[in-house]
Amino acid sequence: MALKDRYGNPVSTGSAKAVAAYDRGVEMFLSDRWGAGAVFEEALAADPGFAMALTGLARAQATDAPLARQTLARAEALSDRLDARERAHIGILKLVLNGRAAEARDAVKVHARAYPRDVMIVQLCGSVFGLIGFSGRAGREAEMLDYVASLLPHYGDEWFIHTLHAISLCETGQLDRSLAVMERALAQNPLNANAAHFKSHALYELGETRAGRQFLDGWLSGFDPRCALHGHLSWHSALWALFDGDIATMWRVLDDSVAPGGSQGLPINKLTDTASLLWRAELAGVPVPPDHWRVLSDYAARFFPDPGQSFVDLHNALCHAMAGQGDRLARLAENPGGFAGDLVPPVAAAFGAIARGDWDSALGALVPALAQQERFGGSRAQRDLLELTYVAALMRTGRADEAARTLRLRRPVIAAQLAGPVTPG
Repeated sequence: MALKDRYGNPVSTGSAKAVAAYDRGVEMFLSDRWGAGAVFEEALAADPGFAMALTGLARAQATDAPLARQTLARAEALSDRLDARERAHIGILKLVLNGRAAEARDAVKVHARAYPRDVMIVQLCGSVFGLIGFSGRAGREAEMLDYVASLLPHYGDEWFIHTLHAISLCETGQLDRSLAVMERALAQNPLNANAAHFKSHALYELGETRAGRQFLDGWLSGFDPRCALHGHLSWHSALWALFDGDIATMWRVLDDSVAPGGSQGLPINKLTDTASLLWRAELAGVPVPPDHWRVLSDYAARFFPDPGQSFVDLHNALCHAMAGQGDRLARLAENPGGFAGDLVPPVAAAFGAIARGDWDSALGALVPALAQQERFGGSRAQRDLLELTYVAALMRTGRADEAARTLRLRRPVIAAQLAGPVTPG
């Protein structure tokens, strides 16, 4: 009888020890716990020809794309001894690692219908940073909820599906349901960093600053800083400190755990989270030394030199404008690309105008981007960067009443929070 993984998928190995290690690696990877790669290596030590362990290792190596592609090629070389699911699994990861995101997204949806419990594949479309989340398509939040809902009958009461379901509920405004589902996911797997992350989003959307700080700061105290989500969860913590008027803590968390040089996370998070926090601090009237923007602009130019990742390009435009790097900003505006590339030039124009003190021009430039801002990707919490910039532009141009109405209409939870210790300047 063929061996199966924890989710009931047959696997092409005769080693029960290899399967047990693989299952542990999958749980660690989906929970964003440190060491998943080493556990997949344990599975390979038990069976060097275990293709699924190679795919898991490739996922764990994704920050080193050439290495991940080499590992996946080792799995692909075993294709003649694999079943149809495993071959399709490898094919989808090959699309992802070669930057063919649209093809991969369509392939995942087909795969999920045939093999709904192939968690390492179905997970690729199940988060705001996933293949649907970064599709650049209007309505992608509802699309993600629909995708996750199609999986629910196949999982029952399992923490993995609760985690995906909760964030899709949160991003479509179903906050009470989201929080209840996420509490269930955390109760089943308290070490699940994704659940802690998405609970933080629900608390943010509910305006629960104090409760959010209490929960997240306690949870982070036992979280390995080498994990990919540590820096981004720290961003949530620092943002709540800003909302709470605790500026000293905001700076400490930013420097120690969010910004380049402090965070051990992914470059995309170091850049976007730092830029977002610095800008929101400035809008709240907190002085930001110019050197911070110059350092971050240099970091952006080093790690993301070419336009094409629209969520990153949004934040690059902010960094380059605030650092006075006109050439870098112009390159973004003149050579847009990526899933929402048409929205990058107006954002670049807006931040360039703000850097010159021309808030009237910024206001006009922001309108087309704000109207379609979900296409940039990221969470609603992250895209508040644009919402608050627009409100600040209204205030700077003498339209305070319109600014207040706009914020109450578009982001009432932020309007309530900004009535507290900090207000946009």
